[in-house]
Amino acid sequence: MRILPAGMIIHLLSFIDRSNIGNAKVLDREQGDSLVQTLQISNEQYLLALMIFIVAFTIIQTPSNYMLKKCGPSRWMALMMFCWGAMTMLLAAVKNFSGLVAVRFFLGAFESGLFPGLVYVITFWYRPEERAVRIALIVACSSLGGAFGGAIAFGIGKHLNMVRGLEAWRWLFLIEGAPSCLAAILCALFFPDYPETEAWLSDGERELATQRIKGVASLGHEKITWPETKATLMDWRLYGHYIAYISNSVSFSSNSLFAPTIVAGLGYTGLDAQLFTVPPYAIGFVVTVLVSWIADRYEVRSLATFFSMLLAGVSYVVQGALPPDAFVTRYVFLCIALSFSFACNPTSMSWLTANLRSTGAATLAIPLCVAFGQLGQIIGVYIYKDSEAPGFPTGHFTNAGFLIEGAILIMSLRLFYVYKNKRLASGERQWRL
Repeated sequence: MRILPAGMIIHLLSFIDRSNIGNAKVLDREQGDSLVQTLQISNEQYLLALMIFIVAFTIIQTPSNYMLKKCGPSRWMALMMFCWGAMTMLLAAVKNFSGLVAVRFFLGAFESGLFPGLVYVITFWYRPEERAVRIALIVACSSLGGAFGGAIAFGIGKHLNMVRGLEAWRWLFLIEGAPSCLAAILCALFFPDYPETEAWLSDGERELATQRIKGVASLGHEKITWPETKATLMDWRLYGHYIAYISNSVSFSSNSLFAPTIVAGLGYTGLDAQLFTVPPYAIGFVVTVLVSWIADRYEVRSLATFFSMLLAGVSYVVQGALPPDAFVTRYVFLCIALSFSFACNPTSMSWLTANLRSTGAATLAIPLCVAFGQLGQIIGVYIYKDSEAPGFPTGHFTNAGFLIEGAILIMSLRLFYVYKNKRLASGERQWRL
């Protein structure tokens, strides 16, 4: 009961703090008080501020997972939380483009280790068939964070613009950054590390927690060796998982950063553009958890990932093909596309962890997968162009292409594992599907 609620709250705060710049971009634009207008930056400069976050995120991610293993999850995550909360609040003080880029770089660096770190911690406490729905509940908090972020931005834009001389977007960063700093203290005190070392477990509970995952999960006391590291880096099948994760990350990035812009292109303006980002994210939360529960319950992680990517891809094709003035229909397909592009994330990550067979492999492969995904996130930064509003064909068709390509790759990986299982001798450990 400690890991999952804490992980969900931490990831919720993280997503709000990384994506609120999308709300700030259009918040009170009609009054001339949006982030872009106040700082007098161009669209190209805004996109660079988004991309620099991803650059830092990519560089620091794998070293961060090693530091988590060395320092312990509770201490390392608490440090990251406090620092990214402080960086979010510091965004309220930026005066120009240079300040915006510098703070976004450090925000990306401090947030980089969170998601792979949470997935890594789950591998210490849960068996492979128990992970997808738990990762889903954490990932689904991204969609929940999008819903909360839109609602919070709506309230701040309506009541706090120019209060005490501060634009609403500055209040947005201050209000949304503070909870991360406060929650960091609770994380340091109460977030669990490893089942072998937790004092709040009784001797019997500790024995049960370690024995039930023995042979199928990571162990906190195990050391990471060079042969394990080398074998993980040279295992080409893992790169199939990484490339598939890139395909999904394009839509994840573009949804997270441009949802208010896309909604504004559907005919909703002003504060309504903030408010109408809430339903797609709320629906996405439910769909993500449901798909992952099915994946765990019936051991169909690869098929759940495949169909989620395919449905999201087709929905983007429809959005791109519809007339620009078909607002209601495009909004419906936006809800479908966003929901299933989020849903394929936890199932694909759970499938990867289920086929990692050592602590060293988990330590390296999980952050590498997420780091590879940042290539997709960089692409996602550039595909929704203001000049193409309200149809955004480049953004929709690019997302569709990557998701359908990813679905094909996921099915190919599944067939590869089926082939490998057929060649195993009786009693050998099967590859998970």
